[in-house]
Amino acid sequence: AYGAAGLAAFATTGSGSRDVNDIVRLAEKLTTLAEPWQPGVVGELNDYLIKLARLEGEFVWHAHAETDELFLCLSGELVIEMQRGDVALSAGDLYVVPKGVRHRPVAKPCAEVLLIEPRGVVNTGDAVTDRTAETDRWI
Repeated sequence: AYGAAGLAAFATTGSGSRDVNDIVRLAEKLTTLAEPWQPGVVGELNDYLIKLARLEGEFVWHAHAETDELFLCLSGELVIEMQRGDVALSAGDLYVVPKGVRHRPVAKPCAEVLLIEPRGVVNTGDAVTDRTAETDRWI
């Protein structure tokens, strides 16, 4: 009941103007993600961007000093490793990593997620690696 095909959101054009007739089909958008760990923006809500990402294996340890990070697991299994204890998510589960908390997402073996973050947030937070993605890329 929680699969990506069952979820939709009002979209924006990327220029900040909303067309209430546009529906974001999450399952379709997920098929456009060519590489894992490279999130794509599918909508905006006030000053926040709604992103989709396909995750495979282990990410990098990082933190976001200025913002919380919302993970909604759409499919697969995702473990968010943290020093204070791990959180295991399955399809339909949501977790918010508090700002400043060092964490590492691990998909077992793969997961699709919806993220909500402010504009300009770098996916690898305070770490710069080969997995650092283009910021705020619309798909």
